Amino acid sequence: MATRVIRSADEVPALGRFILARSRFPLTVTITQGAARSDMQNRLAQRWFTDIARQLGDQTHDEVRAECKLRIGVPILRAENEAFRQAYDATIRPLSYAAKLEAMRVLDLPVTRLMTVKQMTAFMDAMQREWSAKGIRLTDPEAMKWEEGFA
Repeated sequence: MATRVIRSADEVPALGRFILARSRFPLTVTITQGAARSDMQNRLAQRWFTDIARQLGDQTHDEVRAECKLRIGVPILRAENEAFRQAYDATIRPLSYAAKLEAMRVLDLPVTRLMTVKQMTAFMDAMQREWSAKGIRLTDPEAMKWEEGFA
């Protein structure tokens, strides 16, 4: 699967050439408004999964990640990504909650990977609200930027 972010009308012809260069047809092309999530968002989300797991003490990073993807990420994508909604509803939605969590964890189902910057921001804002309300301290994004400046 290939992903291209088109930032201006000038880049559209190159996308057309890219599509025409594919040697095997048929192809399915999906257009999503917005750019893919940022590397900084991804690193911060991963840090938060670790923060939560360490403070809870009874869940691993991967378990927290699966839970957040399922409870927070899936509703965002189902509302804004028709292809995701159709695929999720046909394959995952009929499963029990425990089976859904297991699928998120073991199969590493793409949820946040499919998000735009805007969707990832909504995901992280929801994570921060939910876990902070439960007394979990999450890494401050500004502190993380400072840390990375010295790494």
